[in-house]
Amino acid sequence: MTTPTSRTSSEVVYIGNSGGGTKPELGGGNRRNTSSPDEDRKEVKILFFDLTYYNTTTQFLLCCAGVFVLYLLYGYMQELIFTLDGFKPYGWFLTLVQFAYYTGFGYIERSVESVKVPRCIPMKTYILLAFLTLGTMGLSNSSLGYLNYPTQVIFKCCKLVPVLIGSILIQGKKHGPLDFFAAIAMCVGLTLFTLADSQVSPAFNPFGVLLISLALLCDAAIGNVQEKAMREHKAPNNEVVIYSYGIGFVYLSVIMLLTGNLFDGFAFCLKPHNVSPTTSLTMGYALFVDSLLRFPNNMVELNRLKL
Repeated sequence: MTTPTSRTSSEVVYIGNSGGGTKPELGGGNRRNTSSPDEDRKEVKILFFDLTYYNTTTQFLLCCAGVFVLYLLYGYMQELIFTLDGFKPYGWFLTLVQFAYYTGFGYIERSVESVKVPRCIPMKTYILLAFLTLGTMGLSNSSLGYLNYPTQVIFKCCKLVPVLIGSILIQGKKHGPLDFFAAIAMCVGLTLFTLADSQVSPAFNPFGVLLISLALLCDAAIGNVQEKAMREHKAPNNEVVIYSYGIGFVYLSVIMLLTGNLFDGFAFCLKPHNVSPTTSLTMGYALFVDSLLRFPNNMVELNRLKL
């Protein structure tokens, strides 16, 4: 018969701390993980603003609002640039300048951070991301030489369709009937708009449609590759920006040097251009403002991938 003071082998009786050692745990090794909820939070930052401790709904709403406001301002500036006489052939030069500014802005943000972390994502992934980033931005900018801005925006808004397909092929995701219905509805709307625009818009061009369609294909891949890489390697946003746009800048610089378009672009941007009868605009300033508006928008979109 067992006495009342005996215990089974899975229990520990603790009487005092006379031994000066570590206090044993009750439960015989069935220790429960009591980590703080803050340790499980995903870091969400937009530039120097930390949104980590907001709830997920608030983070999502702030990111959505940021995308709408910043993209509206960026769209206005980009349309203004492409309405200037003679700029339409320089879409790739605009992409080169944007890549240079984004890389610089990302490096500045990373430099002022108190915590320094090494590169998280493998370089081979960044080489692919740089190629896709170059494709989606360069082809999109170049398409404005053949399409009017509203047509380009409509196509860009329909990126849900290729992104949906890309998420199935790249990440193995499964989507419900509502997702496919939304994608089909967008395809129908895009087709009707294209048919109407080809009749009434003087800026409509089949080659422009080809360029923006190729840009959407790059969009389909880049969003899913970014999302998968950031979730697997827990990479910060500024790291993704620095390496993606920095390597893309090298790609495009070499291409433009070989084709001779680099110096022509610089010569065009150094000249002042008339925006109105009373206002002139230097392209270098316009491209800086354009890039400054797009950079935080990119950071917001990268944060959206974490939510």
